[in-house]
Amino acid sequence: MSRRKSATSRSVAADRKVLFEQLEQIAQGLGETFAPFCEVVLHDLTHPRNAILAIHNNLSGRKVGQSATGLGLARIADPDYAQVIANYANRFADGRQAKSTSIGIKDADGAYVAALCLNVDLTLFQGLQSAIGQFVSVDAQNSPRESLSPIGAEAIRAHIDQFAARRATTPRALTTEDRRTLLRELRDAGCMQVRRSSDIIAAHLGVSRATVYADAR
Repeated sequence: MSRRKSATSRSVAADRKVLFEQLEQIAQGLGETFAPFCEVVLHDLTHPRNAILAIHNNLSGRKVGQSATGLGLARIADPDYAQVIANYANRFADGRQAKSTSIGIKDADGAYVAALCLNVDLTLFQGLQSAIGQFVSVDAQNSPRESLSPIGAEAIRAHIDQFAARRATTPRALTTEDRRTLLRELRDAGCMQVRRSSDIIAAHLGVSRATVYADAR
């Protein structure tokens, strides 16, 4: 009897190994297809403390080997938990808005063993939306640029998004020269006078505060 159980265990382990190998290929393919604005993460829910098995286009700053999210733990606890949760609002640790889709993967017994998650960085698209909105506005050229709204963190992020959109890229993909030009624009717009502006800019660009200071010289 013990031999049969042992053989069964080996068979299950072999099947899961093949499954995860195939899921890694899918994650890589999705990551390459939707680069650079979509993070693709493969979670191994059989090891929740070290769940992240692979991560492509790392936008969240997480690492392979980190623990499962609350959604992953919910699936582990409840096999009836929704298998596909699509297009839900999310946010990266630095405040960037994201749109996420999570797909749970079950084994032959109906238990969740993996999850494939896609996290789309919306900042590029928000920047494009702003740029297009400005372009189609028939009075934009003749309208005064003055705004009665005080400049704050959201205004700084919006300015950065629009700057990156004009270059058909994302804030985090800007070159050093682009960042220097951006910082001159932010200074001229009065954004550098905002409290903790360097921290806000550094977080949105994905660089250190020291880099912001260096580029601003």
